[in-house]
Amino acid sequence: MWCSRMALRQLQQFAAAPLTGGLTSNALREMSTLQRVYVTRQIPPEGLRILRESGQVQFELWDSDDAPVPREELLQKVRGVDGLVCVLTEKIDTELLDAAGPHLKVLSTMSVGFDHLSLEELKKRGIRVGYTPDVLTDSVAELTVALLLTTSRRLIEATHEAKTGGWGTWRTLWLCGHELTNSTVGILGLGRIGVAIAERLAAFKVKKFIYADVAPRPELAGLINAEYVSFDELAERSDFLAVCCALTPETKEICNKDLFSKMKSTSIFINTSRGGVVNQEDLYEALSTGQIAGAGLDVTVPEPLPTDHPLFTLKNCVILPHIASASYTTRNAMSALAANNLLLGLRGEPMIKELKL
Repeated sequence: MWCSRMALRQLQQFAAAPLTGGLTSNALREMSTLQRVYVTRQIPPEGLRILRESGQVQFELWDSDDAPVPREELLQKVRGVDGLVCVLTEKIDTELLDAAGPHLKVLSTMSVGFDHLSLEELKKRGIRVGYTPDVLTDSVAELTVALLLTTSRRLIEATHEAKTGGWGTWRTLWLCGHELTNSTVGILGLGRIGVAIAERLAAFKVKKFIYADVAPRPELAGLINAEYVSFDELAERSDFLAVCCALTPETKEICNKDLFSKMKSTSIFINTSRGGVVNQEDLYEALSTGQIAGAGLDVTVPEPLPTDHPLFTLKNCVILPHIASASYTTRNAMSALAANNLLLGLRGEPMIKELKL
């Protein structure tokens, strides 16, 4: 399992191997022979440097990190490209693949999730897909713990009270929250990130880790001494419930009123996976009626969540703008991995991280 800092160093070294030691003067005159690549966002500098110094591709990019490339422009820019580097805001579907045409052989997404990709269509066309798991595990786990503590100890409420004059005399139960010591922490979907979250939370003297998944994961569970339970039991026993599963047709809105109705009134619900696994109307109902104590969300549907959404009116709901992987080290590692995946795929070599279609 990579940590993002080590991964970035390895990827930087790995990337320093251009095809023939860089571009010769001949190659510069023959730029049209280089493989064409479109990059849909101004990705962090390490990835761009790797592409630039590869001597393998000529690339064009949407030179902004503030807004996604407009769909019409994207459909124009992908025409005839050999490779595509995208992020999760771009929907890679039949329309886009038709626009790209038969030259497109490799797609590299700077994300661990791939629900923005039409996998069946990519498989049908023989397009290889690279993605960026592992390198963001530490960053996502850290943010999940931070969000859990922020929600359970009511830090946003407390900051607001301190700033707006609500901080008066000391009161016995004012802004009391829920602590981790001797608690049961549940994980929905035990993978690399779920394990990393549990490893960090263990220092808070958590009594028990439990998890639910499509099947037992004894190897991973053994790392954190976690018990495999049913979905219903996960809801009933968890004092803190962290959602770490991928978004699939099976997990879409799996966190709904049935789940929330089985949870304790003192429980804290945390989602740093994908917004689509939660029915937000049911979550609002559970929070507003006191069915559960609080929720912390780093992901929503849609993104960004409209500022007039009912969830924003609740004091016991902390919403972040999808920043779980937002550390300089991790984002540069993701960028470097996406660039390397693309270059290796275009060479016909095994990618570092390839999605098996």
